[in-house]
Amino acid sequence: MSDLQPVKRLPLPEFITMLAFLFATIAFSIDAMLPALPDIAQALTPDNVNRAQLILTSFIAGMGVGTLFAGPISDAIGRKPAITIGFAIYAVAAIAAMFANSLEFLLLARFVQGLGASGPRIVALALVRDLYDGREMARITSFVMMIFIIVPALAPSLGQVIIWVAGWHGVFGAFLVFALIGTLWLNLRQAETLPPQRRRPLQTHTLINAAREVLSNRQVMLATIILTLGFGQMFALLSSAQQLFGEAYGLGDSFPIWFAGMALLSGSGTVLNAIFVVKLGMRRIAKWAYIMQTCVSAVMLALFLTNALPSALEFPAFFFWAVSVFFMAGVTFGNLNALALQHMGHIAGMAASIIAAVSTILATLIAGPVASLYNGTALPMIVATLICSGLAWFLMGKLED
Repeated sequence: MSDLQPVKRLPLPEFITMLAFLFATIAFSIDAMLPALPDIAQALTPDNVNRAQLILTSFIAGMGVGTLFAGPISDAIGRKPAITIGFAIYAVAAIAAMFANSLEFLLLARFVQGLGASGPRIVALALVRDLYDGREMARITSFVMMIFIIVPALAPSLGQVIIWVAGWHGVFGAFLVFALIGTLWLNLRQAETLPPQRRRPLQTHTLINAAREVLSNRQVMLATIILTLGFGQMFALLSSAQQLFGEAYGLGDSFPIWFAGMALLSGSGTVLNAIFVVKLGMRRIAKWAYIMQTCVSAVMLALFLTNALPSALEFPAFFFWAVSVFFMAGVTFGNLNALALQHMGHIAGMAASIIAAVSTILATLIAGPVASLYNGTALPMIVATLICSGLAWFLMGKLED
């Protein structure tokens, strides 16, 4: 435990559920857009429908840039005000997106929305680190992931219902509701976890010293690079998921149902991690998850290149592989964040910002080109996942527990 025991804590089930909701807002902001992409493409960029994928990557890019500031701001003014400011920016950008009549304006609104989303995403991690560390932090973040996986599982279905009722503009109205609920829950129920005497003013030399400490720490940088590889392969699959299910396998109408099943099945990874992380350790579990992903992707690539699968088994094999990608995320991301923040409790906000900013921005540099290589098959995604997971497996051998 940390030295902040005087802070009044919420009952653990409510604390975990609240954090899950904060993280789920970010997941919903990505996954609820998936069924809207075809309609947005036809409305705003009919001559190049692949450009609609930028709606996802622009949000992720904005979130990556925002993470550079969210953590240090929370170190200076406290966790709750920083999250609240982030939600306010997120909500204003969602309103702007509702009235977008060009792809360029929508992409700008989504970028700003991502900036705001970085508040709850990053500061929530620092909030957990204020109260817990090590394997206990990894266990709690696993429970958070286990609960919030329900939201992205249902997000495409909910997004589709909203589109039927109010068109694709209406999806952004749902984002406003999420922001309002998250803001009220946090401010009415959660005590501030960073007291004034532990805050670090936004002074240039203070920020530079903290950033230097984070960037020079081998453990933090290794974990950040591994997170980058994991995020990159996952974002690439997310960006092309709608096209893969709809065009490659002819399941566009039932995509929300398949996506929900995929997310729920992969959520078992977070359950297993929460059960075993205290006993087995964060590094060991994450390493074996990347070994599994490398092997599954290698087999999938071999089957694809040799045309060894009969046509009736092509989609089941793809679906199993896609589940494995998200399963890997549930097993590794919480553990890697806990490993990176393990010795950074005194500058948790800055550390969380740098880790998330570097991993998210670099992940978009992986995901964007891979998604643009979409050729009507899953081949670009499979190759990218094999390379990313193989590199992550190698780097896990150099990471300390």
